[in-house]
Amino acid sequence: MNITLKYISLFSLSAMLMFANKGFAQQQITLTQAIEIALKNNLDIQIAKNNITSASINNHIGVAGGLPTVTGTASTNEQLTGLNQELSNGTVTDRTSVASNNSNIGFTATMLLYNGGRVLATKKRLEELQHLNQDQLNVSIQGVIADVMLKYYVVVQQQNFVTTLKQSIEVSKQKLALIEARREAGLSNDAELFQAQLDLNAQNQALQSQNIVIELAKADLLRSLVMPPNSDIIIKDNIVVDKALQWENIQVSLKNHPSLLSAETQIGINKIIEQEAEARRMPTVNLSTGYNYTRSQSAAGFTLLNQQYGPFLGVNISVPIYTGTTNVRQVQIAKVNTENARLQKDVIWQNFRNTAAKAWESYTATLSLIDAEQQNYALAEKLLNVITQRFQLGQATIIDIKQAQQSFENSGYRLNNLSYNVKVAEITLKQLANQLGN
Repeated sequence: MNITLKYISLFSLSAMLMFANKGFAQQQITLTQAIEIALKNNLDIQIAKNNITSASINNHIGVAGGLPTVTGTASTNEQLTGLNQELSNGTVTDRTSVASNNSNIGFTATMLLYNGGRVLATKKRLEELQHLNQDQLNVSIQGVIADVMLKYYVVVQQQNFVTTLKQSIEVSKQKLALIEARREAGLSNDAELFQAQLDLNAQNQALQSQNIVIELAKADLLRSLVMPPNSDIIIKDNIVVDKALQWENIQVSLKNHPSLLSAETQIGINKIIEQEAEARRMPTVNLSTGYNYTRSQSAAGFTLLNQQYGPFLGVNISVPIYTGTTNVRQVQIAKVNTENARLQKDVIWQNFRNTAAKAWESYTATLSLIDAEQQNYALAEKLLNVITQRFQLGQATIIDIKQAQQSFENSGYRLNNLSYNVKVAEITLKQLANQLGN
């Protein structure tokens, strides 16, 4: 009863009204369907997929600077000028508002021949960024699956409490009916009747409160599924524990978690950035070719018309002699970032190992407790049946049957909690081992 009372303290009238106004269309969903819905509707996953698409588009040799660039230019300039010109042959020209025109048309193609390997390094970095986004998508997927499974089994757990309560309520109804019959025959007093009625009322109230707990758990699940909060879903399932997990396999699979793969990819990206920074200190060689056409025309002066046109070919070499220590500092910063990426991977690995060890301890310890609690639950059910029969024969008191009911309910709650706790540990271990959804 402790779990139920804990949740009851969180209820409010507004929450009750909200659940009372839910839609009438009911939809039964399984765990597999819930996971599919969440993966389809989750916005973080959609964003991660868009990031992969963007990284895939960006992963191109042209973006890395490995393809030639072609530039076309065209310009024309009309102007009016004053002209005062004296030539060596004695010709003097003195005019105002002399019209002239200068036009230029051309295109230039530039091809990078060498820049210290920076193009290849950049292309490799773009490839690794695409892999990084894929790893990050896998992290999001594993997180969504784990979140849905945990909230799904919370609903199952709370519904299992209802099953135990209903069994106990049936016993209370039988007890009340028997006491009423005895009272009519003069074999029972009002105190026993009132007590039996109070016990039944309390259990009915506990059942109603438990139903609200279930609705709240469903609301949390709907939020993870990105479904309308007034959706009326039905879940019919049990908590089935995978008892075949092996610690050795978990330890090996930890290294394949997308978070660790993502951290390793980030280290590789930072190393490539180091190469790019080093390449900025190397000479750059470009090959240029193209075609130019220029035309100058003037209404007066020494040259009335001048036209030039034709192809050209050239090589440009740029050597960074001094850049204010910018390139050197960029290399140093890149190396520091690479070291930070290694440290971040170590932090993730330590957290994974610690979390996995704690989850495994919970998993194994709780599994050993479940077997004993299952026996206790079976004994508590048998005891309740025996006390109920003795009460019918007048060989047990109302206090005896109430105590048997409490033992049955408490054992049912403990067994249900243990089943949920070991399922949580199982989900955590499989998430860390990247095995959810397999």
